[in-house]
Formats: sequence, C-alpha cells, structure tokens
Amino acid sequence: MQQLEIGKIYNGKVKGITQYGAFVDIEGGGSGMVHISEIANTYVNDIRDHLTENQEVKVKVIGINEAGKVSLSIKKASDDNDAQPQQKPRRPREGGQNNNRPKPNVWEPKKQTPPSEMTFEDMMSRFKQSSEERMCDLKRSTDRKNGTRRK
Repeated sequence: MQQLEIGKIYNGKVKGITQYGAFVDIEGGGSGMVHISEIANTYVNDIRDHLTENQEVKVKVIGINEAGKVSLSIKKASDDNDAQPQQKPRRPREGGQNNNRPKPNVWEPKKQTPPSEMTFEDMMSRFKQSSEERMCDLKRSTDRKNGTRRK
C-alpha cells in the first residue's frame, strides 16, 4: 500500500455513493471520501448526477486527519490539470465607475452564539435580559389598558 501525500493527484475508482459524498478507492492502495462540496465547481444537489459507482476519477488528497481518514477532491484535481485558468479576465466597467463602492448600510442582526458554545452563565444572563424586556413590555401595555400613567 502506498503512502498518500496531501496535495498529490491520484487515479481512483468510485466505490460507494452517499447523500453527503462518494467513497473512492485509490490506485495502488488506500481510499478516501470526496465530500459533496468537492465534487464539482457548481452546486451539487444529487451526487449521482455527477458520479456513478465504478467510475474512474482523478482525485486530489486535500487532507488526512489524526484517525487516518483521507479527504479527497475531484474539483481541485481537475482545476490543477487545466492548462488555462477557469477565471475570465475582468474588463473594466464602461463609464469609469468605481468598483470599490462601500458596502450599503444594511441592518444585520447580531450573530448569536449557538447554545452549544455558551456557558451556563451566558445562557442565564441572556434569559434574564430577555425576561426583563418582556416584563417591561407587558407592564407598559397593561398600564395603557388600565389608563394609569405615571407623572
């Protein structure tokens, strides 16, 4: 069995297809998985639209984790083989418009940390804050309905 090197391109054969990737046996020994995002340069909804079992493919080794699992890429192997780059040269826009326009000022919600990354204290303080806001809103609406206002 040969030692696989990260960054090298190998010939392989598709041995299995799942909804998230394809398993490939590499010529000379070894195997790995091509994640669905590494199959083509376009969006892949169904892997079977791009690959079939026992199909010969060129794969590039893009990673090997501590457990020895090999990550492969078909799209990076084909990019390396192309003599001409995929990107088309950009033409300057007519009228001399400035392409470095500032990003429009659009409101974006705060990115909330997922609960799995929060400590208990963080979750508790967030709960207390939202709870206090809700209580104030309830009190305000109740006061309006009752006609009581503070002066």
